[in-house]
Amino acid sequence: MMCAAAAGQRGRRVLLIEHYTVLGEKIRISGGGRCNFTNIGAAAGCYLSRNPDFCRSALARYTPRDFVALVERHKIAYHEKKLGQLFCDESARDIIAMLATECERGGVTWRMPCGVDGIVREGDGYVVATTHGAVRAASVVIATGGLTVPKIGATPFGYRVAEQFGLTVVPPRPALVPLALPPEHLAQYGDLSGVSLDAEVSCGGGSFRENILFTHRGLSGPAILQISSYWDGKAPIVIDLLPDLDAADWLRRERTSSAHVANVLAKRLPQRFAQQWCHANGANIPMRQLEDGRLMEIASLLQCWSLRPSGTLGYNKAEVTLGGVDTRGLSSKTMAATTVPGLFFIGEVVDVTGWLGGYNFQWAWSSARAAAEFA
Repeated sequence: MMCAAAAGQRGRRVLLIEHYTVLGEKIRISGGGRCNFTNIGAAAGCYLSRNPDFCRSALARYTPRDFVALVERHKIAYHEKKLGQLFCDESARDIIAMLATECERGGVTWRMPCGVDGIVREGDGYVVATTHGAVRAASVVIATGGLTVPKIGATPFGYRVAEQFGLTVVPPRPALVPLALPPEHLAQYGDLSGVSLDAEVSCGGGSFRENILFTHRGLSGPAILQISSYWDGKAPIVIDLLPDLDAADWLRRERTSSAHVANVLAKRLPQRFAQQWCHANGANIPMRQLEDGRLMEIASLLQCWSLRPSGTLGYNKAEVTLGGVDTRGLSSKTMAATTVPGLFFIGEVVDVTGWLGGYNFQWAWSSARAAAEFA
């Protein structure tokens, strides 16, 4: 919708084809129904890609402030929740209505619901075979998203189109997704479902300080969703349970206490977690019995608690898809395939994946506007 509206408003004849029966459903369900539509801190360093510089051009030319200005023109009330995350005050439907109105202003024609059976390059343009008949076009923009939430229409269609025209696809996988724990860890922590704590989680060059949440299947919460994009499926994740403290120094100061280690940890951590963590790590002993060596071991575990997930909870629980159309085959200025004139890829279908908190929506708006200038 963003690309269609912008292209239409610059005078292009635009047909928007949508195979799903409901308009903007992924927008509607985002942000708890209020749509975290951008992040005011969105910059290239907040995105993962095999080519981390690719997103710079589009993000610089259509910024979060530009999208906020559009939201304000439509008189949509919004607020900053935390860490630069902007949400609608009322409903995500306000963003859908805004985009639909912009499409109307651009004279966009719709076919919805309408399936696409195939795309063929013919002469200087394309023939798109649809369930409502064939369409001829000078340019085709693929804005089909990733594989997340298949129950609302996600498919690998965009990747197949890319491969059909000789473009490489970086293998997709779920991202911003809860992580599952193996049976031995679930036996230790599985009954903590609903318990959350503030921690710093690191893996694969990423590090995030936010809450983690225990679930009956493993770990979730903002810090875990963030680090899942950096997890390679094999390495452990490392959790600092006391990110504001020097754990060894703190434990030394508490060593005069007659309490057990778990009770002391409960001053800083949820009590149930502290008890089960101490039990699992053989640390449920009186503080006064802690010799220096054992104290240092416990302190190290508290600040470098290593867990090896058994997997993710998959596309049904993921926020976005990591991977996608390889940016080495696309122009960062236009989002067009460099070897296939008139074929564009934008948004989540491209190998550009943002952090949690509005970054992926901003990439959608920015890449859409970049393509709309040239399609």
